[in-house]
Amino acid sequence: MPDSDLRQVRLRWTGEGLAFRGGPDGGVESGIDSDGVIGHSPMEALLMALAGCMAVDVLMILEKSRVPIEELEVEAVGRRAPTVPKRYVAVTLTYRLKGPSGADRPKVDRAIDLSRDKYCSVLHTLDPELDIDIEVETGS
Repeated sequence: MPDSDLRQVRLRWTGEGLAFRGGPDGGVESGIDSDGVIGHSPMEALLMALAGCMAVDVLMILEKSRVPIEELEVEAVGRRAPTVPKRYVAVTLTYRLKGPSGADRPKVDRAIDLSRDKYCSVLHTLDPELDIDIEVETGS
């Protein structure tokens, strides 16, 4: 496997609570903390990774499609299973965009579809049975 296909991170326990710090060697360090003191919980980080991955895809596709974007926000809401392992069983992603006109809506929908169906590596790493619902809100 080529080195470009590998990713590596390290997490080190801080010695307090359920807090860890880490990241890629030589890269930006961040915190993961189930208590929410120094960083996001692992499950919040997973939602952020999913929302971030799809947001990057959508932004890149819309820029290539020459769709004007003034603002892009993605809200991710995950519903967890009631028993262990309390994995996400459903996620709703709400895209809020400013800039695209009504005539651009098909391009917005296509960008989201391409991210969901082809490009988002985070989504495609998750359980294929995960129920994903996508909503789009646009404004001027």
